[in-house]
Amino acid sequence: MLSLPTADTLRAQLAADGRFSENVLNAIHDIPRTFFVPEAFQDRAFENSSLPIGLHQTISQPTVVALMTEALQLDDRQKVLEIGTGSGYQTSILSKLCRRVYSLERHKPLLAKAEERFRQLGLTNVVARFGDGSMGWKEQAPFSRIIVTAAAIDVPEVLLDQLDVGGIMIVPVGLDERTQELLKITKHEDDIVTEELGEVRFVPLISDEEGG
Repeated sequence: MLSLPTADTLRAQLAADGRFSENVLNAIHDIPRTFFVPEAFQDRAFENSSLPIGLHQTISQPTVVALMTEALQLDDRQKVLEIGTGSGYQTSILSKLCRRVYSLERHKPLLAKAEERFRQLGLTNVVARFGDGSMGWKEQAPFSRIIVTAAAIDVPEVLLDQLDVGGIMIVPVGLDERTQELLKITKHEDDIVTEELGEVRFVPLISDEEGG
């Protein structure tokens, strides 16, 4: 009988990839993915795969979570904006690596569950609220880091405006979920530098106007 994957085996698999720092690997190991996966998928919680969480949303593949987290180049001084709280899994990992996370979610049932998980895990540096992620969180801007967990048609100018000079934004871009590119955007005083990190598959970033 095959044994089920565990937090240890997932960490070892990600470590073997060779792209991820000890800080990121430890944060992923220390946040129990079982907390964020529906009961029907508990036996697959530590698989390196995306899983459904309801409302046509998913919890991202751990490799993608690690890639996006690593690309943010986090430290404990930074204020991070996350667009798309979802299950709260990515949020929780970010909370282990930065000063504070501000997270926006447009699905109230997902937000309520995520906030309960944050309480259960004792995460005191996460502030989440219901809202249109495409508009960012103007009252708390600027942010030193922004992570978008839904695919935009193009780099969102509203979010770019809320990124501090010297800041980094990670965002999947593409109309078709089969041809999305994960971008790392670095904002300098007089220009924007874009780096392609590879192909990904995310649900679309929907504004309140588009979503009705």
